[in-house]
Amino acid sequence: MSNKSMGEIINLLRKEKGMTQNDLAEKMNVTDKAVSKWERNLSCPDVNSIPKLAEILGTTVEELLNAQSKKETTNIDEIINIALIGIALAMGICIIVTSILKQIDINNAITMLGIGISCLAIYLLKNSNKQ
Repeated sequence: MSNKSMGEIINLLRKEKGMTQNDLAEKMNVTDKAVSKWERNLSCPDVNSIPKLAEILGTTVEELLNAQSKKETTNIDEIINIALIGIALAMGICIIVTSILKQIDINNAITMLGIGISCLAIYLLKNSNKQ
């Protein structure tokens, strides 16, 4: 279950227990809208209520918290991917614009091209095992 987000785990375990969002909300003393937000990863349960939530859902606090940290890791990976593609794109645009304006020498063009290609290569290598 650790590859799922906290919201996915809450949703899955709640359904396994045959509870509605309203049932879980009543047991947690929150609104069903709060439970809905948890399950859609729009918000997280209050830190002090996580032990009670884990008990109701028949799981451990660690399982819920590990799911949360997995989600944060995914966001960092997405940011790195965007940065790698962005740098490669920026280098390509810079080469094109400066060559049109005749403001670039060949050494700088080769350096920028190398940086762009390196970023794309890192991106492809990093993501090749995910497919």
